[in-house]
Amino acid sequence: MHEISNQTNKYNMDKDILQKIKLRYGVVGNSPALNRALHIAIQVAPIDLSVFIVGESGVGKEVIPKIIHDNSARKHNKFFAINCGSIPEGTIDSELFGHEKGAFTGAIGEREGYFGAANNGTLFLDEVGELPLATQARLLRVLETGEYIRVGSNEVRKTNVRIVAATNVNMTKAISEGRFREDLYYRLNTIPISMPPLRERGEDIELLFRKFAADISEKYGMPPIRLTDSAKQLLTRYAWPGNIRQLKNLTEQISVINSEREITREILSNYITDDLIGGSELVPLSKASGKYHNSSSLYEQERDQLFHSILKLSNEVSEMKEFIKKHINGQAANNTPIIHHPDLMSFDAGSTKFISNQEGQIITTSSDVSKQEQSEATDFIEVNPIDDTPVSMRELEKANIKNSLERNKGKRRKTAQELGISERTLYRKIKEYDL
Repeated sequence: MHEISNQTNKYNMDKDILQKIKLRYGVVGNSPALNRALHIAIQVAPIDLSVFIVGESGVGKEVIPKIIHDNSARKHNKFFAINCGSIPEGTIDSELFGHEKGAFTGAIGEREGYFGAANNGTLFLDEVGELPLATQARLLRVLETGEYIRVGSNEVRKTNVRIVAATNVNMTKAISEGRFREDLYYRLNTIPISMPPLRERGEDIELLFRKFAADISEKYGMPPIRLTDSAKQLLTRYAWPGNIRQLKNLTEQISVINSEREITREILSNYITDDLIGGSELVPLSKASGKYHNSSSLYEQERDQLFHSILKLSNEVSEMKEFIKKHINGQAANNTPIIHHPDLMSFDAGSTKFISNQEGQIITTSSDVSKQEQSEATDFIEVNPIDDTPVSMRELEKANIKNSLERNKGKRRKTAQELGISERTLYRKIKEYDL
């Protein structure tokens, strides 16, 4: 009887601690999988072991390292969160381990690096599955011996850093494909913590929606939106490929755009994709749509997104070519003036040349037109004839990236967001195409 009482008291105590943690870090939800992840984080925090967090993009993995650091003996020392996927491959060793003056072009001074700056603190390595193999070898040495060497130096340095890593990459697949070291994986995976996807959190979805609706209502001074019963059912049946991040964005969209404060099923269906809605139960992501797969790596998802954009651009170019050819041929047969398009100055159609003047009319010149008449068109600009040669995927990809960079005035972060790829992938493409 005494033993049962002690277990009950321990359960209540753990429940109270868990609730305090949720309030402190803004965690919303009561699903068993979420509670288990938080409970493990609290339990392991005082113990100086490496922690490996797995979960899909957007599930809220970043809260776990904060909980671990703030409840450990290192809480008074520095905490750094590093997105390994956003750092270019050529500079990541310098960012993590530091460099000496003159170690490479642009190294005008020394850099301590995160492992030096975070000594006696905690490093959160997000997207650790994106690390290059050479960097993985350096990281393994730090984990095993606490030693590292700056780029361009021969001096061995010591550091005492706790590592918390996270990834949304299928590590088993990455290891089998040789993209991630197996020994490093087991070294990082001392304490595994799995963050559940939103589609598996049941009633937490509605709680999060209400929380985000209340936040935006308070921020912008507008009445909060609320869901009807049928809309709630639709919300919980959605697969949520973007998880919590997607739910937050959707809630903000509806709050700002929709004038009605009561959101019905019909209104909600305008904001979410029908092909990711299943029956009465939550739909596994891999079955909900062929566009998404749990086992896909971040690189594969980004590649698919980029190719989708490229193919869309290719189709638009082909349609434009066909339109121009038909329009010119039709107008040439009727000998009718054509409205000038700012991007189309002159064209060749067989033996007849179509040249735009400053008034926007098309003037036809053929072999029987006098040289004097042709010479009067001194202000006309000629461009190359329309080429039906197929454009390669590389050329389309290069053009798409170049145009996006120009639209965003060379800002890589905005460009990467527009293209739906990571900054690291964008950097690699810029280097590949010499942009």
